[in-house]
Amino acid sequence: MHPDNPLLGDDALPAFSRIRPEHVTPAIDAVLARFRAGIDTLTATGKPHDFRHVMLGTERLEQQLERAWAPVVHLHGVADSVALRKAYGPAEAKLTQHRLELGQNRALHDAVQALAEEDDFAVLPQPQRALVEHTLRRFKLAGITLPEPARTRFRHIGVELSKLATAFSNALLDATDAWHEHLTDEKALGGLPASDRAVLHQYAGEQGLEGFLVTLKEPSMQAVLTYADIRSLRERVYWAYQTRASDQGPHAGKYDNSARIEQIMALRHEAAQLLGFANAAEESLATKMANSPTEVMVFLDDLIACAKPVAQRELTELRTFAHKELGIDQLAPWDVRYAAEKLLKRDYALDEEQLKAYFALPAVIDGLWAMTQRLYGITLALRKDVDTWHPDTHYYDVKDSNGHIFAGIYLDLYARQNKRSGAWMDVCQSRFDDAQMHQIPIAFLVCNFAPPTEGKPAQLTHQDVLTLFHEFGHALHLLLTEINLPSIGGINGVEWDAVELPSQFMENFGWNHEALDLFAHHWQSGERLPEVLFQRMLSARHFHAGLSLLRQLELALFDFTLHLGYDPKRGAQALSVLEDVRKKAGVLHPPAWQRLPHSFSHIFAGGYAAGYYSYLWSELLSADAFSAFEQAARERGSIMDVRCGARFRRELLAVGASRPTLSSFIAFRGRAPRPTALLKHYGLR
Repeated sequence: MHPDNPLLGDDALPAFSRIRPEHVTPAIDAVLARFRAGIDTLTATGKPHDFRHVMLGTERLEQQLERAWAPVVHLHGVADSVALRKAYGPAEAKLTQHRLELGQNRALHDAVQALAEEDDFAVLPQPQRALVEHTLRRFKLAGITLPEPARTRFRHIGVELSKLATAFSNALLDATDAWHEHLTDEKALGGLPASDRAVLHQYAGEQGLEGFLVTLKEPSMQAVLTYADIRSLRERVYWAYQTRASDQGPHAGKYDNSARIEQIMALRHEAAQLLGFANAAEESLATKMANSPTEVMVFLDDLIACAKPVAQRELTELRTFAHKELGIDQLAPWDVRYAAEKLLKRDYALDEEQLKAYFALPAVIDGLWAMTQRLYGITLALRKDVDTWHPDTHYYDVKDSNGHIFAGIYLDLYARQNKRSGAWMDVCQSRFDDAQMHQIPIAFLVCNFAPPTEGKPAQLTHQDVLTLFHEFGHALHLLLTEINLPSIGGINGVEWDAVELPSQFMENFGWNHEALDLFAHHWQSGERLPEVLFQRMLSARHFHAGLSLLRQLELALFDFTLHLGYDPKRGAQALSVLEDVRKKAGVLHPPAWQRLPHSFSHIFAGGYAAGYYSYLWSELLSADAFSAFEQAARERGSIMDVRCGARFRRELLAVGASRPTLSSFIAFRGRAPRPTALLKHYGLR
């Protein structure tokens, strides 16, 4: 079917090497036409309005759309180009318009509502009832009850917000790729470990240059700010990185997101008020565990009260150390990582460069797979016959204990040009099974690690290991779902302030000796991570925990306050809001030219608007959940306890959004979550 357009093929996996920008528009047009015709058929007079016909029929249409669009979204993130952007933008606008129109389709709404009002609705299986309830909520949040012209205005706002989010993200990528500094004298990189210098040398070689290329890619930026002895180099990198896509910095005004921030905030506020909410923060909680803005603010304020005094003490100690030991009279933001690394080495004799030798990426992957097998009884097997978008990409089949393939995952782990920064998991394909369609869940897992250099494998920092574990936790939520209804299976439909639970849960294994023994071996000698190094890691685990927690609280409070207090008469005033937040939740204030909002893609181009606090909310849940494994280790001798793993999989990973996360947590833990778990996790209690 459609041999000339790989986005419309019926292959089990996307044909990435054959996908071209010119395929996008005709594929999306064809799928949307089929979708609209399908909805007309589902809602036609005389058609049966039962669960199989209405709900499964709609799910089937959604999956046909996902199969065509998910590869395009993914390529836009990992292999961007001018041509792809030109195709992506209009296609995304069409899809946004389609989803908004679908959310306001009265015939479909009435059919779903009729299902909910049937006498036998209460006896439907829980997942089926949950899908109906979630669908009705989506209709409400899409403006189904609005009169005209408000309904049309709401749709228009949705399309504009989608365009603005894409433009925000594109500007940030362009600004990140635009800056670099070419160095020919290796002395200019004094302090950088050999492995980091090798990466910068490789970056230069990729551009046909001699010497070294300092960029704003994550491996380069982090290496310079952490290790570079030349303070002016650290300052230039910090300046370039912290002013990306703004009115400041080396490309001031060229990629500026200022106007987009204003437009995004104004439109979000208007849309929320059209739906009857006071503001966008209140609207966001309709799909979260938190019940009210007050509950969120109290949650954040309580944590600030605990973290800020600790952070102030940590900063005072760091300033004193920097002055006495490093000759830095006034500690600046571009000095913090550098001074902290030196203090860490002095107080804990912990050398991150020494640790990296024990975290060679191939071994880490093998260890992660072994850990997953022990916990959940599944195996991941590399396949070499899968079509991918880059030679560094790999695909793994996920098999059950009988060797049956029930899921799959793509890994794309190295930083490169035209690839968005950060780390993420996304859905390639959701689990679905009915009489007409069967498909297994497939995940994309993307990171931006330093690539291997000549003669050496890629070596990760311990933080990189935790990042990989984090994203794989998200992937497991998708891969291990047992819900055949995609809209509430895996991560879909889960309350946004709980969606980070499985990912943050996985990070805990990166601090456990038994788990580390599976992969923390020296890449040359094969020696296991020495006990003395592990004990230093544990001792330093809560190094600057107050500063770390307060940084997350500053971001979360800025995001929520910005959306909660938006006033159309005054505009977003993002910078003044941020300054007020820093007075409350900050201890180290950056220069006036710093432009954090302009690169805060989580809230302006991602799904975390008025929800960045979700990381901390979920971290509380994950810390409490992991304590069950710690208890099992004390009682039965292994942190990778089979019984505990099976229960976590059954009660939390397998059920998706078929029931509230609180119910799932209680089913796993036997009680409600305890608020003190997060403070214990940070070593603050």
